[in-house]
Order: sequence, then C-alpha cells, then structure tokens
Amino acid sequence: MKIKLPALLLATVFLLAACSGTAPQVELPVADAAAQPSATPPPTQGAAPRTSPGEFSTDFSIHTIPYDQVLSGGPPKDGIPAIDNPSYETVSQADQWLQPNEPVIQVQVGELARAYPIQVLMWHEIANDQLGGLPLTVTFCPLCNTAIIFERALGDRVLDFGTTGRLRFSNLIMYDRQTETWWQQANGEAVAGELTGEQLAFYPGLIVAWQDFKAAFPDGDVLSRETGFFRDYGRNPYVGYDNVNSSPFLFRGPATPNEMPPMTRVLTIESGGEAIAFTYDILSEVSVVNEAIDGQPIAIFWQPGVVSPLDTGLTGSGREVGAAAAFSRNLNGETLTFALDGELIQDEQTASTWNIFGLAVDGSLAGEQLEPVVAINHFWFSWAAFKPATRIYQP
Repeated sequence: MKIKLPALLLATVFLLAACSGTAPQVELPVADAAAQPSATPPPTQGAAPRTSPGEFSTDFSIHTIPYDQVLSGGPPKDGIPAIDNPSYETVSQADQWLQPNEPVIQVQVGELARAYPIQVLMWHEIANDQLGGLPLTVTFCPLCNTAIIFERALGDRVLDFGTTGRLRFSNLIMYDRQTETWWQQANGEAVAGELTGEQLAFYPGLIVAWQDFKAAFPDGDVLSRETGFFRDYGRNPYVGYDNVNSSPFLFRGPATPNEMPPMTRVLTIESGGEAIAFTYDILSEVSVVNEAIDGQPIAIFWQPGVVSPLDTGLTGSGREVGAAAAFSRNLNGETLTFALDGELIQDEQTASTWNIFGLAVDGSLAGEQLEPVVAINHFWFSWAAFKPATRIYQP
C-alpha cells in the first residue's frame, strides 16, 4: 500500500528539484511496524548514504543513525535554499502582506522581538540569523509542523546551516557549512560527520497569530520576503497535508502509537529525560493547563486566532488551530496556578491577567514576565518517532 501524496505537493517536489537542475528521486514508503527507535548510540563506522558525487564533504564513516532510515525528499543539497542574509521590515510594512490570523514564529531576545512568517520559511526551512547579538537558526519543517529555534554557537565557533535534501522519519536533516555534519532538525542532534554526538541548544519561540505579534510588539521587526529568491510567498504548496486523516509523506520509521492519529497536532516538552505531549484538541477545550515535568511546575496557555498554514492554498486562510505556549509557573519565589476566567487567563494568587506571551497585562503583577519553556509543535507521528516513551496529557 502506498501513501497518498497530494498532487500539488508532488508537483512542488518536482518543481523545486527542476529549479535546482536535478531530477527528483521520490519514494513513497509506508511505516515499518517492526522498526523500533533506540537511545542515541555512540558513533559507529559504516557505509555512507547515497549522495551525488561531490555533493557533500561529510565524514560519513562516523554516524549514530542507520543510513537506511535516510530518504531523499526530492531536492538535492540546498535545493531548498536557506536564508543566509535576512532582511527585515517594520510591523507596519509587513502588515501590508500578512493576514491577521496568519501564523508567525515569535522570537525574543531581551527586549527585542522578531517575527518569522511561516509563509516565508515554508519555502526555505532555515534562516541563519542573529537577534540581540545572539546567533540563532530558525527552522521550520512543513512535513512535521516543527518550528524550532537553535542557538548556532557551538563552543567557540558559530555554525550556519543548509538543507541536505534528505529526510529521516519525514523530518528535515540539516547540515552545517563549517564541517558538513548532518543534524536532525527534530531534536538538534548531530547524526553524521565530524560533530556527530553534539547537541544544539534549543531557544524558545512561539507560533502565534500575526495580529497578536503586532499588538504585543509594535516596535518589533519581521523577516522580509526580500530573500534574494523568487518564491510564491503566501501560497501553500502542501494543500491539505495536515488533514488528521492524512498519512505523513516519506515516513519510514516506527509505527506511530495508536493513541492518536499520526497527523494530530501536539505541543511537546522534554526535560530531564521526561517527555509530555499536549494535544491541540484538549488544549482548545481547557485553554489553561497546570502541570509539572521533571519536577518543574509549568503552565500551558492556549488561545484561538491562528490558522493552519498547511490547510488551504493560502497560508493565511486555513482552518482555525489556535496557539499554544509553555511557561514556568515559578515567579519571584512563588508558584502560580492559572485558570480561565471567561476568556481571560488569570493566576489564582493575585487575579492578574496574562497573555499568550506569558506577560501579565493587568492586575498587581502587571508587567511581570513568566520564563518561557522550550515547547515545540509537532505532528504526533513525528514526535513519537523520536520520543516513543512520551506521556500524553489527560485533564
């Protein structure tokens, strides 16, 4: 049985490859129920994955993953080009082309905030950037719905990343241009090459509605569509991909646990070897969760207003999915408990009101900021492939 691939997605794979001058090698495998993920093993010796002559200078003799898990996504190395020289626009300029409910990735360093529109990263998957002097790589894998930010300083060197054109468990494999080590986007681990076994540091970021970003950060800036490449920004090449009844594209990996359909949207957190997933279906019902992971009290906030960029032909006109964010409940030596009062998120200790960015906007704690917790959006199949022992939150 073959996975059904949306026609427009298949056409896009061929188009991207054609633009790069290389014919795509598209495979449509089904999930291998016998495959079982394992803890990261020590580097091993082994044959290199299939690549074009001269395509990579990676030392493929060192790796922590079986190369038979690596599939071609169609485009070759850098066939989906990373943004290496980002330019920015003001909020008022970007408001001319972003829809109110369209998703953007919000990143904040100190008082500086920047929005990375999904409609741009959909076509590039990686933006090598810096904010407030902090070198960051902002990534988005459409096939897994994973928007992940990494600090790209590793030891005394700053890395910048490109796309390999390969997937593992349907997830983007990146490479750094300094050593051409391959990195798994879902977990930030170096899986093949000189730096195998290294781990990139995660940096918190949120997927929020454009209207919420511009209201909260009127002086922030926005990744521009002036990328140096011609792409049909605002159009979604993966129409209908996130239908909960769909199957993931190019997924060859462990059978997805049957607690949920593979394409279920989840917000995921991992700490101290413990992992937890919060389904968007449940979050949309409760809006506020008080939980603990690895002994640390956390809060999950959900609010409506964000649409799916993978639903219809336009990234700003999909169905409602909402926004979710995670924060520490510890503030000034006290552990807060949150609840929904009508449409407002309030803490039970002071009745202060909080927004989706973890900022108190009214009450005695107005102006206080909760510490963000790294929490990543995934489709269930993607997270479960890498973290099979995940606990699924139940209210």
